[in-house]
Amino acid sequence: MRNDIELDAMIEDYLKGNLTAAEAEAFEQLRTNDPVIDHKVVAHKAFLETLTQYGKVMSLKQQMDQAHAQMDVAAMAEKMRPHPSFIVNMWRNNKSAVAIAASFLLLTIFAVISIDHNSRQNGTYEVMRREISNIKNNQNKLVRTLNSTGPAPKTSRGPSGLAKFGGSGFALTANGYLCTNYHVIRDADSIYVQKNGESFKVKVAYFDAQYDIAILKIIDNSFTPLSNLPYKLKKNGVGMGEDVYTLGFPKDDAVLGEGYVSSKTGHNGDTTQYQVSIPINPGNSGGAVFDNFGNIVGMITAKENQVEGAAFAVKSKHILEALNAIPSDSLGKKVAFSKKNPLQGLNRTKQIDKIQDFVYMIKVYN
Repeated sequence: MRNDIELDAMIEDYLKGNLTAAEAEAFEQLRTNDPVIDHKVVAHKAFLETLTQYGKVMSLKQQMDQAHAQMDVAAMAEKMRPHPSFIVNMWRNNKSAVAIAASFLLLTIFAVISIDHNSRQNGTYEVMRREISNIKNNQNKLVRTLNSTGPAPKTSRGPSGLAKFGGSGFALTANGYLCTNYHVIRDADSIYVQKNGESFKVKVAYFDAQYDIAILKIIDNSFTPLSNLPYKLKKNGVGMGEDVYTLGFPKDDAVLGEGYVSSKTGHNGDTTQYQVSIPINPGNSGGAVFDNFGNIVGMITAKENQVEGAAFAVKSKHILEALNAIPSDSLGKKVAFSKKNPLQGLNRTKQIDKIQDFVYMIKVYN
């Protein structure tokens, strides 16, 4: 308890600039090394900013009340009644007080609107889990049946009922470990992943709700281990303006989304995320974000409703940390990504040809 109090005090001193240069440098290094502390700094900064805005509004209101108290409203009304000329005299005698009160009123209105706007922006952080439509799925099945002229397609091993939610995921290891968002699989009774018309049952091997990360493990006996992964998780950050793309499942087939990194921080300055300018839709949650070299730099998590094309992606280093949190005996062998990326040097089309076999649709049943 005492350590938490001391940490909160240090965070506040850091944000207010009360630390010495050496202390500030040491604390910034601590933020870099400890994501939990970094997250607390971001939350505390948002709290202080909201508190400061509220204080300004209350101060303006107090000044407006004081200005209003100096005005004799009854006397002013009495002067206004007998003769229109008294209005001119009233304005001349009280124009300073009236102008001050009007100014404070306008400032208060703008401040309240600003706070309300910020509050509504904070509330438009929308996760991209897809609610699967029963009608759409039944129509798709009917169309596939009518168009089928050959032998019956391979039967999916998934449950006979319809999934309630869907999302995207991508392979982390060749032996069946996958990554997606925690909010995609939250409260699930059962989870299946689908690729090329085949479904495989999975279990949750690990999750971190704070970073919205879930690692799944395919437990279906019919699953055949994958070949070597064609990509790697990038440990270092990416620069603002760098081109990126994602593959996900906002519909039954994989969809490509292209854009760029628009900010090194996510929603409300969250340093665990990037903001990327990529058009996304429900179902994109859990989709990997790749750079031009085919490195995974993040995972799509949510979008900002009030800003066109503003999406948020949790950074890849936190995915790697989650994977390393799984005991090595459970993984089967130590997870290692090659230093040389086999996708480097390939154009976008050839990269996608190699990547798409490692991208999965997530289906949640409950």
